[in-house]
Amino acid sequence: MSEIRGIRVAAVLEFFRTHVPDASDVDALDFELIGDGRSNITYRVSAGERSWVLRRPPLGHVLPTAHDMVREFRVIAALADTPVPVPRAIALCEDTSVNDAPFYVMEYTPGVIVGGTELPGGFAEKPAERRAMGLALVDTLVALHAIDPETVGLGTFGRPQGYVERQVKRWSQQWERSSTGPLPEIDELIRRLRAALPESPAPAIVHGDYRLGNMALDPADPSRVIAVFDWEMATLGDPLADLGYTLIYWADPGEPAARLGSVVSGPGMLTRAEIVTEYAQRSGRNVSAVDFYQVLALYKLAIISEGIYARFVAGQTLGDKFKGTTRRTGALVQRALSIADASDDAKLRG
Repeated sequence: MSEIRGIRVAAVLEFFRTHVPDASDVDALDFELIGDGRSNITYRVSAGERSWVLRRPPLGHVLPTAHDMVREFRVIAALADTPVPVPRAIALCEDTSVNDAPFYVMEYTPGVIVGGTELPGGFAEKPAERRAMGLALVDTLVALHAIDPETVGLGTFGRPQGYVERQVKRWSQQWERSSTGPLPEIDELIRRLRAALPESPAPAIVHGDYRLGNMALDPADPSRVIAVFDWEMATLGDPLADLGYTLIYWADPGEPAARLGSVVSGPGMLTRAEIVTEYAQRSGRNVSAVDFYQVLALYKLAIISEGIYARFVAGQTLGDKFKGTTRRTGALVQRALSIADASDDAKLRG
C-alpha cells in the first residue's frame, strides 16, 4: 500500500474502519489533495462512491496555537444545527501515532468555490446573481455573528475581552517565529495598530478567515451557501475582524483582482462600501472603524504569508501550486500601510 506525503495510508485506513461509521467495510482509500493547501492540508478521501474530507496541519513550521485540529473540529460540530452551513463533523484523531499529527474527518460537501480571479464559467453570469452571491456572503457572516456562543456549547471557546489588542500582540510574536529576513515596515505597522485600537462591539463567534474562497455555493443558486470551511482560526472575539478580513479579499471595479485571489468585479458585484453598508444594516453594528480592521487583516495575512514562504523554502509544502512561490510579505505590509495612510483615523495614519 503506497504512502503519500502527509498521510500514513495503512494507519489512516484502520482509523477510518474503526471511527468513520460508513467506512467499516472499506478495503482501500484514495487520497486527493484539494484546496489551496496554504494552511491546513485538505484531502478528499474516497472509497468507491463514498467520499469524505480529511484535514491535517502543515508538514512543518507550525506556529504555536495555529493549525489546531481539535479546535476546528469542535467549532464545526457546534455549528451543525445553526443557520450557518458547515460540513458534518465525523471523527477526530488526537493520537499522533496514527498520522504524525492530529487530524479530523468531515463530510464532503461539493459546490462552487469562488477562490480564483474569475468566476467559474456558467456560474453567476447575470448581475442579479452576482449581487445575490455577495449578499449571501454578508448574510452568512451576520448569521454567524448573531449566534449566542453559550447556546451551541462555545461559551468558553475564547477570551473575547481584549481580543483586538491580543491579536496585535500575538501576531507580532508569530512574526518573530516566522520571519525569513528583516522587514522594518512591519514594526511601523505594529506601532500604528497599537495606537489605534478601537472599542470592540459585543463579542461573537469569529471565523478568522472569512471569504468567498472558504465557502461552497450551490451551482444552481449563487445565493445559497452550502458550507463554510476552514475554521482553524475561529474563536470568540470582535466580529468586525471578520468584516475587515473579507474586505481585503474583495476587488472594487478597476482594481487588480489578482492581488489576493479576489473575484473579478463586474456588473452586479457588490463593492467593498456596499458590503460594509449591508453588514451594518443587517447586524446593527457600528462599522466606523472598518479601516483599522482591514489593516489588522493585512497585518495577519502578511505574517501568515511569511510562514507559508518559510515552509516553501524548507521544502515542506505540498502541490504544484507552490512552484515559484515568492516572498509576498512586504507587498501585504505596504498595502496595509496605504490603507492606514488614507484613513480618517489620525492614530492609524501615524
